[in-house]
Amino acid sequence: MKIQYKIFVVFALMLSFTACKKDFLEVDPIGKLAVQDFYQTDEDATRAIMASYDILQWMNARDWNSAYLVKTFPSDESNVAGGGDGDQPPYQELGVYSYGASNPTITAVWESNYFGIYRANMVINNVPGTTPLQQQIIGEAQFLRAYYYFEIAAMFGNGPLILTELAPSEYSQPFVDATVLYDQAIADLEAAIDVLPKKSEYDPRDVFRAAKGTAQALLGKVNLYAENWADAATAFEAVITSNEYELQGDYSTLFLQESEFGVESLLEASWVTTMGYDWGTFQWGGNRAMENNITWQLTGPRGDFFNAGETGLIGGWGFNLPKQGLYDAFASEGDEIRKAATILSLEDLRALGGNWTDESAWGWDNCIRVKYSTRMDETNGDGGAVPELNYGTNLRLIRYADVLLMAAEAHHKNGNDGQAGTYLNMVRTRAGLDGYTGNIMDAIKKERQMELAFEAVRFLDLVRWGDAATVLGPLGFQAGKHNLYPIPSAEMRNNTNAVQNPGY
Repeated sequence: MKIQYKIFVVFALMLSFTACKKDFLEVDPIGKLAVQDFYQTDEDATRAIMASYDILQWMNARDWNSAYLVKTFPSDESNVAGGGDGDQPPYQELGVYSYGASNPTITAVWESNYFGIYRANMVINNVPGTTPLQQQIIGEAQFLRAYYYFEIAAMFGNGPLILTELAPSEYSQPFVDATVLYDQAIADLEAAIDVLPKKSEYDPRDVFRAAKGTAQALLGKVNLYAENWADAATAFEAVITSNEYELQGDYSTLFLQESEFGVESLLEASWVTTMGYDWGTFQWGGNRAMENNITWQLTGPRGDFFNAGETGLIGGWGFNLPKQGLYDAFASEGDEIRKAATILSLEDLRALGGNWTDESAWGWDNCIRVKYSTRMDETNGDGGAVPELNYGTNLRLIRYADVLLMAAEAHHKNGNDGQAGTYLNMVRTRAGLDGYTGNIMDAIKKERQMELAFEAVRFLDLVRWGDAATVLGPLGFQAGKHNLYPIPSAEMRNNTNAVQNPGY
């Protein structure tokens, strides 16, 4: 199932937006309505919450500026690659830790999250909550605000805490640290859990919306990052015992369109193939939410050198080429099921009748990515549509296997290795592996590396575990600096209360 956001983006033209300290996404509203004349009905509230969800789509496929890539390129999963060392310098900076406060992709992540916070605030503060649907929608907005604040806290460590719409004279808001941002996210999620329906209670057309379990899972994740181990374990237990979710039996199809919003899904960013974009209609520029996922085209194996054979893949623009070390991690564990669905070696590719014709290509390390790769059957080339510009594959933001592994970690940290091992082994069993052996925390780390490869969690995992300096140090990571991204230079200029992170 695909969710078409396009019809809801019209809401963005119905209000005069004053975004937090930013002039991005400024438009001249058409048919503008005053705030006091909007938000009054269930229909108004529905349009408003759809505009809030739209940020999940925009921030992860925003032209060249994707939060997914900002969280992926600094990890040890892949090389930035592309057409050479001068192809997209902001990406190349992320791969070697030479980025600073002016990096536009990092700036876009900051902007996107705060614009999401702004839209959620508008719902929370203006929807009257006089009907059950309006109360649910306020809960959805509280979930989304918590999600965006979690992203700011985990990636930047500090930022303004803004819970109301600001006048221009109020743009210079004080910075608070991650603890305060996590506390706000926890409060929002606890409120949301009380009013959100279960996943099974949603109409099939609304499966993209946050459910009670979605909020409980994010509550567990926030508490995990905040090192509130017991609270994290409790939140994850609520998801697991709800019987609303399960591991999908076939891992090989888990990241294909056929499995979107399936039994393992708690939250996805959704796109469609049906817009039929061509080179003239595609919305370059970054200030409008695009209905396709351009990020997948950016990161497909570079068509100049790629012969697909029987892989089912087609060429892309070549960023995000896997590292041999990730392939070796699967191989050393004997993890054939997830390896085949995630990464191919050159030998594997040739065995499928394909080839890579330039082994000296920039960033090539003997591997091709399969998970979230470019597939002709997940884009659209009909009626003049350009396949490169119409990928619709969803990004899984929270899924059940991740919940189980986070629950295992929380239980281990809380002194319950028995329960931790149970959840860890559930994920391993689906992958065709025996139960874990050895140190359980080491096993959890290894399992997350394999299960969640290319899902934009690896870098933040290494940072929060304190392992980044060891694992990423040879790549340029500096402890005490690269634990956090820099506060964007535009924020530093425009907000007199902004505080830059150490090392920048």
